[in-house]
Amino acid sequence: MTRLSRDDVVKSVDRADDVTIAQIIGTGATVEELAEAQAWLANDEPLINDLRPLAQGRVRELVDILSELEEDDEEEGPAAGSAATAE
Repeated sequence: MTRLSRDDVVKSVDRADDVTIAQIIGTGATVEELAEAQAWLANDEPLINDLRPLAQGRVRELVDILSELEEDDEEEGPAAGSAATAE
């Protein structure tokens, strides 16, 4: 299994800033673990129905980092939209 490179993260994670990229790489995760974390975030129901255990270890760390990134995007989205309409 190959550890994540900066290019891997940039290709896989939209709008990731340098700090987030460093956090993701710093977990020591692999490309496969990043893909699993993204699958958990996209829709956990199929994984649970497949009787897979909840995300643990590096995958859990990635889920936490990526979910924080999504929360930041959601917070910025409405504010950016209202600023555009105010002009």
